[in-house]
Amino acid sequence: MKVADIRKLSTTDLTTESTKLREEITDLKRRVHMGEVQNVRSLRNKRKDLARMLTVLGEQLAKENM
Repeated sequence: MKVADIRKLSTTDLTTESTKLREEITDLKRRVHMGEVQNVRSLRNKRKDLARMLTVLGEQLAKENM
């Protein structure tokens, strides 16, 4: 997901999307460990997407608290 798309989401949408992404990451970690998934890069990309979402969420929350 691109940062421009993430910035368009509201804070509630960002929190729900981040929880969904966390669940996907834990599932992918389990599947990689079990040997079901060979593409480890997808896990890396999802972690980066989560980091982007959390960064934008922090920025939005900082703006709201001002």
